[in-house]
Amino acid sequence: SRSLVQDGNAVAGLLYEVFWAEMTDSPTECAHCGYQGEIGQLMLFAKGPGAVLRCPQCHDVVLRVVTTPDAAYIDARGATYLRIRR
Repeated sequence: SRSLVQDGNAVAGLLYEVFWAEMTDSPTECAHCGYQGEIGQLMLFAKGPGAVLRCPQCHDVVLRVVTTPDAAYIDARGATYLRIRR
């Protein structure tokens, strides 16, 4: 349902906690369709056990982030790249 979808900017705090950098304006590319845009432009689905960021063009999963008290699990198989500024 579209009511469960937000843009990637809604997960800015979680991404900062995991990557120690502002990530919403970082560029990425969808490995499935080649869409290029900022992480904040991805579609966030956050009603599960973590954050799932999908491509706004093809709706394929680009990035998954799950945190536990002891670790952060990152699945970026759907991204050709994620650029993290230093």
